[in-house]
Amino acid sequence: MHTRHREPQLLGNEGTLERMARILAARNIDPAAAALPDDPEPYSPLDALLAGMPPRYQAAVADHPTVLDWVGKVTEAAVAPSRGARRQVTTGPSLLMAGVVGAGKTHQAYGAIRALVQNGVGVRWRASTAADLYADLRPRPGVDSERELAAVSRCPLLIIDDLGAAKASEWVEEITYRLINRRYNYELPTLITTNLAIKDLRSYLGDRIASRLAQMTTRVEFEAVDRRRHSAAA
Repeated sequence: MHTRHREPQLLGNEGTLERMARILAARNIDPAAAALPDDPEPYSPLDALLAGMPPRYQAAVADHPTVLDWVGKVTEAAVAPSRGARRQVTTGPSLLMAGVVGAGKTHQAYGAIRALVQNGVGVRWRASTAADLYADLRPRPGVDSERELAAVSRCPLLIIDDLGAAKASEWVEEITYRLINRRYNYELPTLITTNLAIKDLRSYLGDRIASRLAQMTTRVEFEAVDRRRHSAAA
């Protein structure tokens, strides 16, 4: 039996290039756009962070002394997974920021994450209002809410915004306690903001949650200065 041998075709062969051009045209692909750039643009850790931040807080800067102290402690606790690798947030202290609406708590929280990245620390993080978090964790068809709770509980760094603003219920109190307690046990840094005064936390959140927060967080109460109005006036 005679076996036919086909000569290999080089990518630069004129017929091959024509066929590639026809395939790209059939798929409405611009050959120039499909080509890989010779020198891809650098994508810094700060760029990656800003891509995941809400536009309103992409320029946030932490300047409160207690928040900056928290950033320093989390930076010191960061660990490199291997020699020469970028240090990552693994464990660290938590911070609770209390104050009226518009005092700048959320701004400081996002600014703290930005400061960590600028300190050379890698951060796997998640941010959510308490109300949105409860919506994500509420049992419903097609969703493994327990798996979602475990994922949030073990996230290396978590921002919980507006704790205490959602309507209270036994389910909300139970889920909040389970989340806070897991992060307490694993010593995972958590940034929490609340519109409640610190003296009112226990009556709104319950004894178990207030007790855990007292043990795991440094607490700071912001003055009643509306940053939004101040920015508008400026």
